[in-house]
Amino acid sequence: MSGIVSDRRRIGCDEQGHPLVGEVDEHRRFHIRFHARDADIDELGHVNNAVWVTWIQDASVAHWLTAARRQDRDRFVAVVLRHEVDYRGNVRAGDEVSAITWVVGAPRGARYARCVEFHGDDGRTIVVSLTQWALVDRETGKLARVPVEVAAPFLCVDTAKKESK
Repeated sequence: MSGIVSDRRRIGCDEQGHPLVGEVDEHRRFHIRFHARDADIDELGHVNNAVWVTWIQDASVAHWLTAARRQDRDRFVAVVLRHEVDYRGNVRAGDEVSAITWVVGAPRGARYARCVEFHGDDGRTIVVSLTQWALVDRETGKLARVPVEVAAPFLCVDTAKKESK
C-alpha cells in the first residue's frame, strides 16, 4: 500500500503537498477556513455537494496531519466508510466558511466518528457532517485497531474520561 503514487493533490494538503493550515483548540477541535472559488460553484450558483465532501475530508485529514504524532502519520492512514451530510444553507463564489472538526467519542476497534461543521461569517451553521472512518496500517493495507496513544491527541479529556467509565 505504501507504493501508491498519485499526481493529484493529497487530501488535507495544499497543491505543494503541505498540510492545510488550521488551529487546534483547547478541546482538541480543529479550526480551518475554506474559500469558495468559481470552480466550486454548481449550476444553482452555490458550492456543489461534491466540493463540500472534499472540504469535509480536507478538514479531517488536515486535523490528523496537524495533531497526530509523526510516527502515527507515517504508519497509518484513514479511509472513509460513510458520510452523512446535512445541508442547511448555501455558499456562493467568493464567500468564506469556517470549519470545525473533532472526533466524536472514543474509537471502537479500527473505527471512529468525526464531525465537521461549517459556519458562515455570520456564525450560522451551513453544513454539518458525521463521517465514519477506519484506521489502516500503511504497510499491510489492513484495518488496524486504533491504539490509545494514536487517539489521545484527538479526544477531549472529558470525553475520554466518560468513555472509559
